[in-house]
Amino acid sequence: MDLIPGLGRSSREGNGNPLQYSCLENPIDRGAWWATNPLTLESVKQLIAAGNTEELQKCFSARMEFGTAGLRAAMGAGISHMNDLTIIQTTQGFCRYLEKQFSDLKQRGVVISFDARAHPASGGSSRRFARLAATTFISQGIPVYLFSDITPTPFVPYTVSHLNLCAGIMITASHNPKQDNGYKVYWDNGAQIISPHDKGISQAIEENLEPWPQAWDDSVLNGSLLLHDPSASINKDYFEDLKKYCFHRAVNKETKVKFVHTSVHGVGHSFVQSAFKAFDFIPPEAVPEQKDPDPEFPTVKYPNPEEGEGVLTLSFALADKTKAKIILANDPDADRLAVAEKQESGEWKVFSGNELGALLGWWLFTSWKEKNQDHSALQNLYMLSSTVSSKILRAIALKEGFHFEETLTGFKWMGNRAKQLIDQGKNVLFAFEEAIGYMCCPFVLDKDGVSAAVITAELASFLATKNLSLSQQLKAIYVEYGYHITRASYFVCHDQETTKQLFENLRNYDGKSNYPKTCGRFEISHIRDLTTGYDDNEPDKKAILPTSKSSQMITFSFANGGVATMRTSGTEPKIKYYLELCAPPGNSDPEQLKKELDELVSAIEEHFFQPQKYNLQPKGE
Repeated sequence: MDLIPGLGRSSREGNGNPLQYSCLENPIDRGAWWATNPLTLESVKQLIAAGNTEELQKCFSARMEFGTAGLRAAMGAGISHMNDLTIIQTTQGFCRYLEKQFSDLKQRGVVISFDARAHPASGGSSRRFARLAATTFISQGIPVYLFSDITPTPFVPYTVSHLNLCAGIMITASHNPKQDNGYKVYWDNGAQIISPHDKGISQAIEENLEPWPQAWDDSVLNGSLLLHDPSASINKDYFEDLKKYCFHRAVNKETKVKFVHTSVHGVGHSFVQSAFKAFDFIPPEAVPEQKDPDPEFPTVKYPNPEEGEGVLTLSFALADKTKAKIILANDPDADRLAVAEKQESGEWKVFSGNELGALLGWWLFTSWKEKNQDHSALQNLYMLSSTVSSKILRAIALKEGFHFEETLTGFKWMGNRAKQLIDQGKNVLFAFEEAIGYMCCPFVLDKDGVSAAVITAELASFLATKNLSLSQQLKAIYVEYGYHITRASYFVCHDQETTKQLFENLRNYDGKSNYPKTCGRFEISHIRDLTTGYDDNEPDKKAILPTSKSSQMITFSFANGGVATMRTSGTEPKIKYYLELCAPPGNSDPEQLKKELDELVSAIEEHFFQPQKYNLQPKGE
């Protein structure tokens, strides 16, 4: 990402638009390039030679924004893309910020790991970016624990906590399209960064754009006394810690339940195999075409198991062939988990994130209760989920007597809140979000698809001893604690002004500062707006959860037990919605509830989204 010095400097001057300068006419004349990668350099020269100002503008007009999710963008040339230069600049800023925050940074150090992504056209790859980040830190005398090979994302927060490091970096774009990459940051508490660190790091990046001379030369890593490879010890310790969450080893050894696993061309295969061995399972059958890392993701349109059946086509075929009943699917960086189960009808059921959250929450509580007969221990027991996820854990907590808390969307919030509770002596048993993310073992303060996979396998094996399937147990949970039926989707909107207008119109629905009182025939009982900080359920009308003016998020609660949240995505041009109908226990007709939810979805889409008015694109079109 081979920034031209003139462009780099001018992006911090004037109105921030480097294209107001004439430097695109012949940027090479403005001085030497900061970049050294010949592939990105050549691609920019070709764009200049072709006079392709539109593509040059895309590359150089705006720097990637560093936020709480770190960075995520396509690999390629220019300050808007992931490349050697932007990785070095980002790391320099992060390094300077850490130096201000931690007086013992040179004693403790940082951990860096990476997934298997690569982009031959620009010469970028996760491994290369990780080495450049490591070089940048080591050039400043800071120890780096750099994994020698690919790992799942959760190994980075685990290592931060386990080795008491100051920070962690994971180079990954998770389940994004193949051309993308990302730079994900963890703080010394083992959780993803939250504000104000994102703003502090972003400012430090702007103040340290000129590459340090030593940052380019990753050969300094060879033989450096500051470089450590934690691969062997962390692998050993992680799986030792995981064994503490195995509750039915004898069942696992004898189970007849067969499993298929896919890592969707990502990093998960060997780690899930090791997790199964740690629980005394026969390792699952791996989908051969998707077992090994492949940055081209050749068998899937999108490498995201959350998309459901399309990503699981090969898994279904292998499971049918081997008579396996359960499919476990990780996303490419193995922090998420999707699960499917063969039904008696012969169909496959792919569980939603909320359904698997209900099953795992119930299972971890049931397993905990067997080991803890002392009811007073419930006072210190907690489960968490994000505000757009199912409220099923709240229903279980109310009946069973433990604590449930809701956080803002994303594991950065759940991880940080879990750490606060743990520091207060509380026991955080489980956290989940509907986007198939699960924290089953609090030794990782983030979602972890490796531990979730083997714990799901143990749950399925235990249920089989009672002649129950996952689907049957899910129904039993709903009967006992009340049906919770969910629906989530999105509209695509590429124009940020249109998105802003849509949400502003909801805040001024029938006059200034008046939110809607109904949605079609459905009466609204409560509104919470986490963009403005409004919550009409609170005495002072102020929301308890943190607010963010930079993202849109409004939750409507309905008199019929429905809850609908509309929010913008932090990483994609989407306006998402999440709906749930929560029924009390013993008062549940699932078919009637589904019909009611369908009608509520239609009303939300028609009256609140108004896709024709705002020219929104429905999911899948």
